[in-house]
Amino acid sequence: MELFSLSALSPLDGRYVRQATRLRPLFSEAALIKYRAKVEIIWLRALSEAGLEEITPFSASTNAFLDNLHEQFSTADAQRVKDIETITNHDVMAVVYWLKESFGASLPPEFSALKTREMEVDAAIVSELDKAMEFVHFACTSEDINNTAYAMMMRDARDTVLLPALDAIISRLRELAHLYAGVAMLSRTHGQAATPTTMGKEIANVVARLQRAREKIAQVEILAKMNGAVGNYNAHHFAYPDFDWEHFATQVVESRLGLQFNRYTTQIEPHDYVAELFDAISRANTILVDFTRDVWAYISLGYFRQAAKPGEIGSSTMPHKVNPIDFENSEGNLGLANALLRHMADKLPVSRLQRDLSDSTVLRNMGMALGYALLAYDSCLRGLTRLDIDEQSIARDLEDAWEVLAEPMQTIMRRYGVVSSYEQLKTLTRGKTISRDELHAFIKGLDIPDEAKNRMLELTAASYTGLASRLAERI
Repeated sequence: MELFSLSALSPLDGRYVRQATRLRPLFSEAALIKYRAKVEIIWLRALSEAGLEEITPFSASTNAFLDNLHEQFSTADAQRVKDIETITNHDVMAVVYWLKESFGASLPPEFSALKTREMEVDAAIVSELDKAMEFVHFACTSEDINNTAYAMMMRDARDTVLLPALDAIISRLRELAHLYAGVAMLSRTHGQAATPTTMGKEIANVVARLQRAREKIAQVEILAKMNGAVGNYNAHHFAYPDFDWEHFATQVVESRLGLQFNRYTTQIEPHDYVAELFDAISRANTILVDFTRDVWAYISLGYFRQAAKPGEIGSSTMPHKVNPIDFENSEGNLGLANALLRHMADKLPVSRLQRDLSDSTVLRNMGMALGYALLAYDSCLRGLTRLDIDEQSIARDLEDAWEVLAEPMQTIMRRYGVVSSYEQLKTLTRGKTISRDELHAFIKGLDIPDEAKNRMLELTAASYTGLASRLAERI
């Protein structure tokens, strides 16, 4: 069956195909093949410039041809690689044969079942590349190509998709924190009425947490290796014993691929940085789970209304409903993302002896894990654009919660040496709803200075917010 949104197995390629589109050029099968081809070409070009006797620097036209080969890599190119893979049953070697074919070489006889690929390459370029043909994939193990390809995929996804998506949420939350900095509201600790805060300050708390989590994600060094079958440059050193392969590989990885070189590996880069990155992303996701549940609760309490869109339906039987589905979808997809991210963080750094293949199939699902995270970020941001605060509803809760002023009252009483201050307020308020008149009668009977007594009488729950507004405005 031809893949389209109604026949896709994963909702990321079905129902949510539009939201996941940004990751497709980075994590699809075609993207992985493209990144592999890029690594192979960059390695070959670096070898041509290394000063080795058997391979000389390429001409400007050949370098331009090689650049174009990976920069203009197409779906048709990816399909050709997959066709070759039906014979090789090896994904990286399929890329190697595709490259050699692109350089003008004929495929070996065992590929005769494949349709001949029509190529138009300048004869001078073909002649030049023919002399360097055996340096394609020279001294490399498949993991030298795969680990660098995946590293670039993760770097590009983080820097161009995930961090901007998180930044958009942080920016919107910061706007709301400033907008609602002075909107006093009742806190709820253990689900019970507690010391007042402001809506802006509660949102500012989330901004501060997300900013820190975002920086942790951005700071993870993306590592890679190019050191052969078991990490010792065995084949490299045997072929050219006087060449500084460690320095050369470091320069290729850092200067040409833009990654951080890992000097100590087995056949595989050990994936510790992947675990670090995915742990960092999952921590940011957990902060958003906490937030989406809280904003859901504020909507339930009536503190926020949601904009109703024409034609939209909230319930098939209750016409009045405007459900907080964006925050619910965000929470659900954050959970899916974290389940995958945490499995990968636990699994990928573990490999038997010098290498086993159990990481390979897991790595192919990175796009799935980050896709659910991206879907969650988009849902959260969409929900934030629909919120409209209901200050009257928030004010009503404050007006009915005189008991929360027991905290400042007993604190002032302590200042002036009133015996058993805490216990007196506990007797007056614990487990009770008290009125303004009851609280004021208690205050008037206290033996404390009139100035302090008047301050206590003027205090309301709405004015008892401490430095909340200032903290929110400063975020």
